[in-house]
Amino acid sequence: MKTIEYFYGTRSIYAHFGAERIVALARQSGRRLVHHPIDLSRVVPAAGGLPFDRRSAAHKAYHFGREIERWSEYLGIPALVDPIHHFGGRTFSSGVILAAQAAGADVDRLHADMLRALWQHDRDLDSADVLADLVRGIGADPATLLESANSREIQAAFVGCTERAIALGVPGSPTYIIDGELFYGQDRLMMVERALRTPFGPPGAPPRW
Repeated sequence: MKTIEYFYGTRSIYAHFGAERIVALARQSGRRLVHHPIDLSRVVPAAGGLPFDRRSAAHKAYHFGREIERWSEYLGIPALVDPIHHFGGRTFSSGVILAAQAAGADVDRLHADMLRALWQHDRDLDSADVLADLVRGIGADPATLLESANSREIQAAFVGCTERAIALGVPGSPTYIIDGELFYGQDRLMMVERALRTPFGPPGAPPRW
């Protein structure tokens, strides 16, 4: 089965806005969505972007304030602009995603539920209780998945996802790769949909600058 490689942060607002749509597009196209949760604190600087804490107040107010309000209204997807639990660890929640994927659980639904839990209900994705509740929601065993999430093997896989994203030049979250073609941002999902039907023409020579 063909795949869609899907790189995102488990605390990413723009992954939240695209979560249900990329799942639907994968199913409509008969492709498997391969989840690659990533450490954005490493991926963004590697791609030439500024870490969040080094961005200007104006940049943050626009991209993580007004843009959230507008996308939420435009898409009809509720979102809090500044949830208390936006910032926090990435390893536990990312590990749960990878453990669910490895176990054959419904990781598509789990990742959307996880993002919704944070961005609509301000739930703490570092909390074992919250993560266990989300795992129960997909009909999987919380004890097994949460233990696996912190295992050496799964955490090494999380590092591997991040390193693969860096090697591929992933700019940030969410990024979708269709047959080797990279699409960055939930606002590129219309192009993802087109690429799943009809591939774009081959790229030209890279710019000299």
